[in-house]
Amino acid sequence: MKLLIAYDGSQCSESALDDLTNAGLPETGEALVMSVAEVWMPPPPPSAVEIVEMAVKTEGVLALERKYIPNANVIKNADQMAVRAAARFQARFPRWKIDHEAQWGSPNWELFSKAEDWKADLIVAGSHGRTALGRFFLGSISQWLLNEAHCSVRVARGKVYEPNLPVRLIVGLDGSENARLALEEVASRHWPNNSEAHVVIFDQPLESIIVGDFVPPIRKAFQECNEEENAHSLRIARNAADYLREKGLCAEAIVKVGDPKQGLVRYAEEWRADCIFIGATGLTNRLERFLLGSTAAAVAARAHCSVEVVRKRGRRESPEGNGNGD
Repeated sequence: MKLLIAYDGSQCSESALDDLTNAGLPETGEALVMSVAEVWMPPPPPSAVEIVEMAVKTEGVLALERKYIPNANVIKNADQMAVRAAARFQARFPRWKIDHEAQWGSPNWELFSKAEDWKADLIVAGSHGRTALGRFFLGSISQWLLNEAHCSVRVARGKVYEPNLPVRLIVGLDGSENARLALEEVASRHWPNNSEAHVVIFDQPLESIIVGDFVPPIRKAFQECNEEENAHSLRIARNAADYLREKGLCAEAIVKVGDPKQGLVRYAEEWRADCIFIGATGLTNRLERFLLGSTAAAVAARAHCSVEVVRKRGRRESPEGNGNGD
């Protein structure tokens, strides 16, 4: 596993580091801690003499900017933050290969570009959405990465962990290929003993139009269709739970009625889940994501626990014929 950790020294990014202890990470892997200084204009150097010296050795304003900024205090501070975070991660995962890096520019694009160039499997970013209003506005770095990155993204939220409580996971399914990958990701991780997983499907039943309420055959047809869909969802959930039990997790199949965007968040809060795993919704462009919304994005924005949105470059063993999805 190649793990890219976005770190800015805030309490949210500290919580994201703490959250990784309950993320089921393997014993070995590669991690890169990256801090990005959000620099829109180069800060002024200490003296005019330095400007002249640099200008003599460079060609053009852009070259001068690129030469000066990496040596500015804001970049040095970002590098120091990355060093501290890397050391903290190394202490908890001693067998991992850890590196750190400081960059300047737009955090969104720098993290996205690094994930692409480095071929990251998972980006970890803290969530700054502490209030309902904050979670409503999806302009944060973590939400941008969730929508745009080509790898999995974990939006991490810290919580008060009580001793002797097992890790609690929710796997949201909908019958799609993307959510099947989320199930496989959970199955591939190394969870502590007695960890619990609930495989959850939310069905949205068909509702008859007004005339159907007065025509018994139509009403009966809708009822039978909904019952058949519920039974199908229950089979999928049970197959997925059996698969996770084979991997050592205490798993349970749950089928509920309602909108998964709201239902998964509510269920996670009631059950006090540590993380929701969900597949990335397969919308093809930004306009579709803006107009239709994404279950993954909505859950990540509103959940009180961590949310990992899974996109997989490769494929792992999966339960035969379960057809699981996000």
